[in-house]
Amino acid sequence: MSTTATRAMVTSGTPDRRPRGAAPLRPRRRAHEGSRAETATAWFFLVPFLVIFAVFTAIPTLIAIGASFTDMRARDIRDPLNVNITGLQSYAQILANPDFQRAFLNTVLFVVLCVPLSMVLGFALAMMLNGAIRRLRTFFRAAVYVPVITNIVAAAVIWQYAFSISGPVNSALANIGIQAVNWLGQPEWAFTTVVMMGVWRNAGTCMVLFLAGLQAVPEEIYEAAQTDGASGPRRLWSITLPLLRPTTLLVTILMTVSFLNIFEEPFLLTKGGPLSATTSMALWVYQQFGFGNISASMAGSVILLILVGVVSVIQFRMLRPKH
Repeated sequence: MSTTATRAMVTSGTPDRRPRGAAPLRPRRRAHEGSRAETATAWFFLVPFLVIFAVFTAIPTLIAIGASFTDMRARDIRDPLNVNITGLQSYAQILANPDFQRAFLNTVLFVVLCVPLSMVLGFALAMMLNGAIRRLRTFFRAAVYVPVITNIVAAAVIWQYAFSISGPVNSALANIGIQAVNWLGQPEWAFTTVVMMGVWRNAGTCMVLFLAGLQAVPEEIYEAAQTDGASGPRRLWSITLPLLRPTTLLVTILMTVSFLNIFEEPFLLTKGGPLSATTSMALWVYQQFGFGNISASMAGSVILLILVGVVSVIQFRMLRPKH
């Protein structure tokens, strides 16, 4: 018998292990072609973001870091390569600058005061909207969120009018026998006003995020705890807060980064005054850039960037879920 016939008999005698009705095997090449097509589609949608990120974030950040190691000033912008490399001299100068130290302290105080106040107020509002308030819930939810979407310039003008010497706030205080306060002219009251505006603007964001977290908690857990005799504070401490840990992490990081970069409130309300009482690090960087101190401005922005990154990493490690 010939070799060809033997191979034909062996082939025809081999049982077909695939079940009946199964689709014929497709070549692996088609699977690879599909994977390549999906990869190409993914890159097609990703490239626009990468281009925007590179042009408006990555490249300016690298330029800022490079400029912070030089003595660049406003006159050097036309010829940026004609500058002297000074190393860490700009960082040493601004760290020893009393104005920068004051701006750093103000920023820390903004974070320490505004972040907890915004989160506590937002959480309280979320709890009320999730349980206590039944009627007009959508109206109250929108009313609390309005400051977040309100134009900051228009809001600052209203706040300047409301907290002026003859404004509605002092008029209301006078009606109850309290002497008028120079809200925007005295350092301690100006700082307090900026803190109140910051909390007013960000409490709505905290409320929305906490409300989403509360609505994701199954009602069966609360019903079982109530059946076992757990009180309201006990359910809050043992059920609500632990299950909201991921949401709390997100809100804490968002609020901390927001207030580390606080700029609009002090700039529009007080211009950083009086006596630099409300100057933040971001506002100090902006002022130095306006004065023509490009290297100092870039060094300050790099320090702020490092501070934001370090604080975010610490918070993530402290508040991330343990399971």
